[in-house]
Amino acid sequence: MKTIQPISSWQNGEEKQATLFDLISNYDNLNTSANFQYYLNELVSSTQYPMYNTLVNGYLTMDGQDYIDWDTATNANEWAYNWAAAKLNLTITGDYVPPVPPQPEPTPEPIIEESIEESI
Repeated sequence: MKTIQPISSWQNGEEKQATLFDLISNYDNLNTSANFQYYLNELVSSTQYPMYNTLVNGYLTMDGQDYIDWDTATNANEWAYNWAAAKLNLTITGDYVPPVPPQPEPTPEPIIEESIEESI
C-alpha cells in the first residue's frame, strides 16, 4: 500500500480525503495482459490497528507496451504502482507503514515471602 497526496471524494454527503492507495493484481495471463483492482482509502484509525474506509475503487487493464515494460521491470511491484498512479492521476508520496500496536506492560511476578521456621 502507498501513501498519496490527498484526493477529495464524497461519501454519504460528506467530503472525505483518500490518502492511501492499494493495488491488487487479480489476473495475469502471463503473456499479453494483466488486470488490477485499485482502492483509494482514508485512514479511519491509527491508534492500535489501522482501519480503512474505501472511498473509490475500480479496475485497470495493462496490455501492450506497458505489459512488456512491467514484465521486464527490475521491481515489478513498484512499476505497477507507478503505472496505475499515472493512469489515475495520483501522486505517490511513499510506502504506507502501519503503526505497531502498543505492547501491554509486562505483569511483574508476585513477590512471595517465604518464612523459614527454625526448629530447636
